[in-house]
Amino acid sequence: MYDARVIICDDEVEIVRYLNKILTTRGLEVEIFTSGEALLRTLEHRALEESDLLLLDVKMPDVDGIEILRRVKELKLEIPVVMMTAFASISSAIEAMKLGAYDYVTKPFPKEKIFGILDKVLERKELLKENSALKDELGKSAPSGYLVYTSDAFRRVHEMAVQVAQSDANVVILGESGTGKELIAGLIHSVSPRKEQRFLSINCATLSDTLLESQLFGHVRGAFTGAVTHQKGLLEEAHNGTLFLDEVGDMSPTIQAKLLRVLQEGDYIPVGETKARSVDIRFLAATNKDLEEEVRQKRFREDLFFRLNVISIHLPPLRERAEDIEPLARYFLHRISQRMKKEFVNFTPEALLLMQSYSWPGNIRELENAIERAAILARGTVISAENLPVWKSAPLAAEQRGEGERLLPLEVVEREHILHVLQKTGCNKSRTAKILNIARRTLDRKLEEYGMQDKAAPADADDP
Repeated sequence: MYDARVIICDDEVEIVRYLNKILTTRGLEVEIFTSGEALLRTLEHRALEESDLLLLDVKMPDVDGIEILRRVKELKLEIPVVMMTAFASISSAIEAMKLGAYDYVTKPFPKEKIFGILDKVLERKELLKENSALKDELGKSAPSGYLVYTSDAFRRVHEMAVQVAQSDANVVILGESGTGKELIAGLIHSVSPRKEQRFLSINCATLSDTLLESQLFGHVRGAFTGAVTHQKGLLEEAHNGTLFLDEVGDMSPTIQAKLLRVLQEGDYIPVGETKARSVDIRFLAATNKDLEEEVRQKRFREDLFFRLNVISIHLPPLRERAEDIEPLARYFLHRISQRMKKEFVNFTPEALLLMQSYSWPGNIRELENAIERAAILARGTVISAENLPVWKSAPLAAEQRGEGERLLPLEVVEREHILHVLQKTGCNKSRTAKILNIARRTLDRKLEEYGMQDKAAPADADDP
């Protein structure tokens, strides 16, 4: 059963009756409009944000569904719109998607199709709620940004972070560069008993030993050349709070030894002083290195490793959480739209497919950079595959081999391969069908099924 509200706008009585029956049977609240003009009047007088989905017919005798969709976007209404038509038309589908339609279905459609779309819409709604709540939790002292995810892999990370936050144990956060380690550290602090105190961070890989020591422990005037004033260190500033040590695996043996004393004895000595100062800090550390291997190679102190690594949390790379690529991309596009003061409404299906098939060695940071680049290069309000920096270099899923291989559904692999061959043949359908060893009509059907008809040339030079 669903707890949601759906608006139906269609002049066909049978379709309205069918949709009303299957939706109300599942507990959904339904509002019906049998004319586009009636819906437009409602749009002008009240917002539809309280509704979860708008099912909108493309062809109606009074007002075209595309025009209604355009008006919905002009009014900046957030309701997802699914276009319905009895006449499969790739051109109208493309126009609808460019205007910001959530999806496009061809009549007649099974009830599973509508419920599948509804499940995704409601899941996205809950995700946005979670992200909004999380933003409030993180507060001013934590790193800014959302934890955007739908995958079970990252959900487990989130749940574990919240669980360990209730203790005072030190935590090591492991993962490749760009996977969001500082955001997880911020989450741990923000829901911990220390959340009212300060959250401070330092990148151990970017500073020399002298500067890192001074930043951590502080120094007194005259402690070294250039120390003309007393300076508080992060250990003093973070007293009773949380200190995040990013790239802790790059810390030198000298600083490791001094940090170990803080964890063992709960005190430290500022540079240039002789008297120890007590401190109460929860340490969170992150690294993209294998700390156990660093310990075996004598590059990282074993005793410090065990002091820091009371609990470890491993963040999966983006290639292992492919379900999160689309919601992350949409979140970044929305944020970039606000910054650029330009409204972007969607990605083309090819752009989404390419992003989902790329391995993202730079993880979330690389994805955000790719979306920003695409937004700058895009001429309209829809991001296409050609705007993405990965569209030429994205490896075919069928060619990905070896450790870390991401297994994809057959449909994704087939779509990707068809698109790849189309690009290589200059969008010549006859040559593409010949290379794929399928009939031309089979290719046409698949192009239509996958929404890629616009990628093929209108007329092939070698067509009979």
